Amino acid sequence: MLKHFLSASRICGAVTGVLTSQPNRTTVILRRKWPPGLYKKSQQPKKLRGRHHVYEFVENTEFKKQPEIEVILTGYVKGLGDRGDRVFVKPNYAYNELLLPGLAVYVTPNNIERYCTDENNRQRTYSSPFVQRTLGFLSNMNLPIIMNKEVPWTVEPWHVRASLRKRGVYVPEAAIKIPDKPITGPDLDKEGKIFYVAVTINGREKVDVKCRIHHWSTKLSDRLPYVPEYWNLPDDPVLEQS
Repeated sequence: MLKHFLSASRICGAVTGVLTSQPNRTTVILRRKWPPGLYKKSQQPKKLRGRHHVYEFVENTEFKKQPEIEVILTGYVKGLGDRGDRVFVKPNYAYNELLLPGLAVYVTPNNIERYCTDENNRQRTYSSPFVQRTLGFLSNMNLPIIMNKEVPWTVEPWHVRASLRKRGVYVPEAAIKIPDKPITGPDLDKEGKIFYVAVTINGREKVDVKCRIHHWSTKLSDRLPYVPEYWNLPDDPVLEQS
């Protein structure tokens, strides 16, 4: 009977244009500024006075930051980890992006035994959760190699390391492999031309980084004119193809 009454009231409200509001289930925590005194078990409680209805704000749970939850990844997730890794993520992200698509499970003894202890199922896709992002960043890089315009030089790994450091990428010199054929200068015919170096990440993944020669002089009068959007120049190789 109550169900039919509620449905009828909704229909009447829609027809007459009366808006019905649904309560929002949020909790605001308050405390009395002047709490009433205690009374004995057999004593009749006294009537509250006006000051007893003055409250102080403590917390609004609607805006309370939810703690991160721990999940176990069932496969590789870019930027998080690989199969069997236990990670802490925000609740909404864990539910919508990991648990629902089946990329993660809750941390339980059965799931730990299934995903974390079986070494055969823990073959790493990448050596680090951030390797895939790093590979994409380096492969799209157009790295200028600044060389002296007056002093003779030969491109060495430390030149590439210094140029990468200027771009905010720190790579050990041993992880940089330059072409076997020497690239020497100064030679203005090589200005703006490219060559590739191989960078090894974590001793496992390798990526080719495009480098572009640029001559530089300490004398303002001898400097080459600035080329805007140099990364759009034709990719003419420094070394002739054998």
